[in-house]
Amino acid sequence: MQSGIYVSLSSQMALERRLTTIADNMANVNTTGFRGTDVKFDQVLSNTDNKLNAKVAFVSQGNDYLSTKTGELENTGSLLDFAVKGEAWFGLNTPAGMVLTRDGRFTMSQTGALISVRGYPVLDPGGAPIQLDPKGGEPTVSADGVITQNNKQMGTIGLFTADITKGFLRYDNSGVLATDTPQAVVDNSQVGVAQGYLENSNVNGMREMTELIEVSRAFDSITNVTNGTESSLEDAIKTLGSKS
Repeated sequence: MQSGIYVSLSSQMALERRLTTIADNMANVNTTGFRGTDVKFDQVLSNTDNKLNAKVAFVSQGNDYLSTKTGELENTGSLLDFAVKGEAWFGLNTPAGMVLTRDGRFTMSQTGALISVRGYPVLDPGGAPIQLDPKGGEPTVSADGVITQNNKQMGTIGLFTADITKGFLRYDNSGVLATDTPQAVVDNSQVGVAQGYLENSNVNGMREMTELIEVSRAFDSITNVTNGTESSLEDAIKTLGSKS
């Protein structure tokens, strides 16, 4: 009987974690370049009743993973707005190290540095900050990320990949700190840069709201089951106690 309570508690913990990710996704439904978080839950078997040698299935705490669905591209017309085409990321130099992002809202500083919306230097394929000519006019960027000013090549916007499934941490808006070391994309025709575009969040607000309702109902249902199990256990104890 007690195992039922433990199973219910494990389910509640799993649902609470899913509620947290849904709330985070909903908060970033309009965040440029944001990729939503989902949670994968595994079944954990445990021998909890030695007399019956029965295996009881618990719910694991779950593992977060990023949705790989590409958000809708929006044409902004700005020469310093960029979107990644394909499965890759821009690289930013931050105090925490290289941060990966799909947020291409870049600007040029007074000294000519290409920086993110948060002021972090944008990196080239070699991991070095990109330096432009502040007086060199409007930059143009080819599909492979090469930056040109006044017909002079000034650098290349770096695109990077990393195995996010090995672990990650969120950093600012849509930034990601990957456990796996990011690698520059080289000679991949499936990956590129679109100038004058931004990638919207890939979070589907309606889907998240639907999941929120379903998870909330499941949480309430499990809570009722837990309360019923506890009540049955109390009744059993009272019955056994009265007979003794």
